[in-house]
Amino acid sequence: MKHISQAKEIIKENWRDGFTVPTSMLYPFQWMWDSGFVALGTSTYDIKMSLTEIDKMFSGQWKNGMLPHILFHSEKENTYFPNFDFWESSVNEGAPNSPKSSGITQPAVFGFILQEILRAHWKNEEVRKFVKDIFPKVVNYHRFLYDYRDPHKEGLFYIYHPWESGRDNSPLWDESMNKIEIPDGAIPSYQRRDTALANTNERPTQNQYDRYVYLLELGKKYKYDGRQIAEESPFLIQDNMMNAILIKSNQSLIEIASELDLDASEIKEWQELSLSNYDDKFWNEELGLYVGYDLRHNKQLLHKEIGGLVPLFANIPSKPKAAKMNNYLQDLTKRGYYLCPSFDVDSPLFESQRYWRGPIWPQMNYMLYKGLKNYEYLETAEIVKDDLNTLIDKLGFYEYFESQKEIVKHLSKGYGGGNFSWTASSYLLLNRKTK
Repeated sequence: MKHISQAKEIIKENWRDGFTVPTSMLYPFQWMWDSGFVALGTSTYDIKMSLTEIDKMFSGQWKNGMLPHILFHSEKENTYFPNFDFWESSVNEGAPNSPKSSGITQPAVFGFILQEILRAHWKNEEVRKFVKDIFPKVVNYHRFLYDYRDPHKEGLFYIYHPWESGRDNSPLWDESMNKIEIPDGAIPSYQRRDTALANTNERPTQNQYDRYVYLLELGKKYKYDGRQIAEESPFLIQDNMMNAILIKSNQSLIEIASELDLDASEIKEWQELSLSNYDDKFWNEELGLYVGYDLRHNKQLLHKEIGGLVPLFANIPSKPKAAKMNNYLQDLTKRGYYLCPSFDVDSPLFESQRYWRGPIWPQMNYMLYKGLKNYEYLETAEIVKDDLNTLIDKLGFYEYFESQKEIVKHLSKGYGGGNFSWTASSYLLLNRKTK
């Protein structure tokens, strides 16, 4: 494909000392799931770069197994809020002093990423040794989710901050977030940086940001101890996508263990419990998709959104359920949308330009493409791939993209940060040559 060299150049430009930033200025640090997808992309042409990226991410793992969603390898950058000093991760005695980090996590992508890398480089002894060495660290991260974030021992973990989901300000969280009442003096004075670097119409609102900061302060109050946070947090969500990705990575670890003669007995127990409860908790027959669950208010979050399709990637749905999900996507493409909008296009909450409230996200298209192929919906999978290629070809390697075809006709660039690492990586992954 014609943009392969450009994609590699973007990743090279975003490479720092052993890791990639998502994009300069707007996101000048190492983000967890960004880092995972970029490592997968670089593994297609520079395996040492890929392994270095993963190793750097795990250099910030906490003693309790938690893998932070941001590592602040540089304490000189001042274009991002909240920076390391606002997180105060040192309140948890298990947080490393260096690198400084955030106090929350992100989707558990490293299990399946390691498996894809191992399969592609099986004959490489260095790769096999690396996977074997880092395997217990990934297992320890999964153990953290089951031990600290699953209060009812259902095999389904919770998040207490929307940023953990990766879908930061999705309308999926609105109802739960809007119920938060912020007491006077509960949040300190702060200054956002994102709106100075990106279009305000594309970013979360100030009202949303105040609630983000309130939940962050709650984390600090309890020293980021998930068991205590579960007692008080007004935002306590079991996210179907986060749990689907964990299930996907569990399965990958089980298969890696078999291939490398490692112990997977604990992972198998987790996996059995997770799978036994997943469908009952998250499937909504009326919507024909998986949905989130508000653990604080004991009810499903009844919205159609991109996370509800990710279980395809983890081979979770039955064939009849997968057929409904495929029909949903086919209907969207017939109605003039690129695949796949991050939120329900028929909802009054849909905003095709604003962060996670409707645009297209590259790494989501990659998981969706793989998931559709799992169920042999090859035609839809190709649409998902071709749509992203079309958007990148016309609008560049941006963070995310407009989902309405009619609007795209009049645009010259995408949304969010430019020269974005996971967009470049997703392009490399979707367009790599396979035997």
